[in-house]
Amino acid sequence: MKYGFAVFLLAFCSSVALAADAPATSFKFQFAPDQTTPGFTLVASDAIYNAERGYGYEPSGGNPMQTGFVSSSNFTLFSVALPEGNYKVTVTLGDAKEESITTVKAESRRLMLEHIHTDPGKFVTKTFYASVRRPVLPDGTKIKLDVQEVDAAGQLTTRTWDDKLTLEFCDTKPAVTSVEIEKAVDPVTVFIMGDSTVTDQRTEPYGTWGQMLARWFKPPVVVANFAESGETLKAFRAEHRWDKILGEIKPGDYVFMQFGTNDLNKTGHNAIWPPDDHEGDWPNTYVEGEDYKNLLKQYAAEAKAKGAIPVIVSPMTKINAGTGAINTTGLRNYPKDAMDAAKEAGVASIDLNALSIQVDQALDLGPQMSQVVYTAEGLHQRTYGGYLFSRCIVEGIKQNKLDLAKYLVDDAGSFDPQHPQPLPNDFKVPLEPLPPRGGRGRAGFGPGFGSGRGRGASPVSTASSASAPASGTPAPTTTSGQ
Repeated sequence: MKYGFAVFLLAFCSSVALAADAPATSFKFQFAPDQTTPGFTLVASDAIYNAERGYGYEPSGGNPMQTGFVSSSNFTLFSVALPEGNYKVTVTLGDAKEESITTVKAESRRLMLEHIHTDPGKFVTKTFYASVRRPVLPDGTKIKLDVQEVDAAGQLTTRTWDDKLTLEFCDTKPAVTSVEIEKAVDPVTVFIMGDSTVTDQRTEPYGTWGQMLARWFKPPVVVANFAESGETLKAFRAEHRWDKILGEIKPGDYVFMQFGTNDLNKTGHNAIWPPDDHEGDWPNTYVEGEDYKNLLKQYAAEAKAKGAIPVIVSPMTKINAGTGAINTTGLRNYPKDAMDAAKEAGVASIDLNALSIQVDQALDLGPQMSQVVYTAEGLHQRTYGGYLFSRCIVEGIKQNKLDLAKYLVDDAGSFDPQHPQPLPNDFKVPLEPLPPRGGRGRAGFGPGFGSGRGRGASPVSTASSASAPASGTPAPTTTSGQ
């Protein structure tokens, strides 16, 4: 009896010790300096992030915190150290004396909330789910990271894989009263696989549908974008990126996969890897025709075996950036083969290639308009183009009658690729300042920012008086998602 009690006591004490050592996963932060709400941590205006504190503002060059919760570049980055996982994030926005307009992004520019407006003295609370991940599998296997993800010294250079959640507050007059973070309960995860046309692009002018997709969903949906520049169907598996997804998939999750842009390359070195690393050279990852289709079907089958719903997406079209003409042959048969693979596998598909052509034709691309939608080489999208293509993906979700559609935000509305909205002059997502020449810095940001490219020049501000409530007080109107 005594022996049994001793074993029980030892096990109990061990569990208590483990719990004490476990990293925190719940936080409540308040940014209005004139009012302190019980249970909230007041964030000082000079609280620059460090590992010991575990939260704070990310330095963005110059003197970003001279006037409190204010960024000299018209946007502010706030980070919280968190273990890997999915998190529910609740933000209260508004100002006691002035109107506010706030856009919220997470990690590497993932759009979460768009252009949220509050009148003077009004506050609104919004909730979204965000993912935090590390580049290692449970058994210790490390994901092979490329030169955009890690530097020569082995230090991470992207927020995608670091040990914290970074939130970006921006727009013409952002005002943030409080941020609450806790573990997400029973999230529905949308995993994304793909290349640079889908990844969370780190800097302007690039933007993709993958990093815009979360904007269109409310909890419990969380978007986990595993796409990365330079990827192919073969490389995604060889680098253990697929193993990472397989280890996290649960029944009811979704896996969106878009490949083809890089799979067609037959010769040369993939510049996403150092010059002396030839494992990812194009001859080693090239695949076409039946082999391309079979690899897509294999991924789909493995996702289905885990109880997930696979969705095969055809690669969007390329254009001639000089003229705006659609390059109908640039991707050869890959878009058609992607759709054929989905049909043969009996899984959902979204023909983004066809939808993107409709969008481009409707916008009447020419030398000028093409530079609004696409970057200079005519392959990647700018933030505006990525936004429009994310709307195409949402329409594809609805047309496939996926259960995922029931989690769309109320303002998702409908989207007609032959009459795309918004038009460029009505596009409201603020653009970050470009990084300076000569260095990317952390997550693509150098030690100082270039000239601002946001909508307007108003700084980020906190609520202006003690009458600004923190989340948890009765005043805010609470909604989920966008």
